[in-house]
Order: sequence, then C-alpha cells, then structure tokens
Amino acid sequence: METSTLDAEDHRLIVATQGGLPLVPRPYHALAAQLGLTPEDVMARLTRLLAAGVIRRIGAVPNHYALGYSANGMSVWDVADECIDSLGEAIGRLPFVTHCYHRPRALPLWPYNLFAMVHGKSRDEVEAQMKQIAMLLGTSCRAHDVLYSSRILKKTGLRIGN
Repeated sequence: METSTLDAEDHRLIVATQGGLPLVPRPYHALAAQLGLTPEDVMARLTRLLAAGVIRRIGAVPNHYALGYSANGMSVWDVADECIDSLGEAIGRLPFVTHCYHRPRALPLWPYNLFAMVHGKSRDEVEAQMKQIAMLLGTSCRAHDVLYSSRILKKTGLRIGN
C-alpha cells in the first residue's frame, strides 16, 4: 500500500492511535466514537493497514521498571557470522529475551554482532539468563558483555502530524 492510497480516515486513525490505544475495556469502540466511525470500520482499517505494512504491529509497550524489572540489560555477543541467523532465532525464542537482532561489528573497538535484550528483577537474575544464552551459543561465541540500562530514554515510535 502506498501512503498516497491512505484516505483521510486512515490518516486520522493513525494519528489517533500512535500514542496508544485508549485504556478502556473496548478501545476500538472508543476510537470509533472519537473518529465518527463504526468499530467494525476501525478494526477493518487497522487490519488492512497491518497487512499492508503501514502499521508494523499493535502491541503493549511495557514499562519494565514499573513491572519490577529493574535490571534490564542489552547483552551483546560476538558470534560466528555463518551461524548468526540460526543462533539469533534460537535466542529470540527464549522467554526472557524481549528482542534480538543482528548488527554489524565496529572493529576494532566493538566485536559484537548479536544483541539480545534481557530483563530481570535483579542483576543476579540477568546474569543467570546470560549464562543460559552462553550455553546455547556454545563455541560459536567468542566474547560477550552486558550493558545495563539506568533509565528509560524512549518508549515511543515514530509520530506523524495531524
């Protein structure tokens, strides 16, 4: 779907949802009332925008600190390039990894090419999770580290204007 094929209602729906869905029992009905649409039209438009890739996903964005996960660390791994896709998929399936991705190395200072975000209620918990990842990677891992977050810097996606 080209952005030029978005109609005015699509644009208003995107603007209305980009800050999050209303925190009510029936958020699509609330959006419909706000926009002067039917709930079925709101859901059909969101489904079409998702299928077309205009909207990447609809999901919760948790505040890990508020949920008690105060030890949040980006684990970084130097793994063999020929194995990175399969290893990344395996790590991404671990229940404590919220996102996992491949990034290019920045040699000679930064040898890491695989990133996996892990969350725990303590650093000990995160260290235990790191050990599980290290066991999964086995000899394919040459080095690793963890970078703990100290505050939330960003919790929003791209915003478009009205």
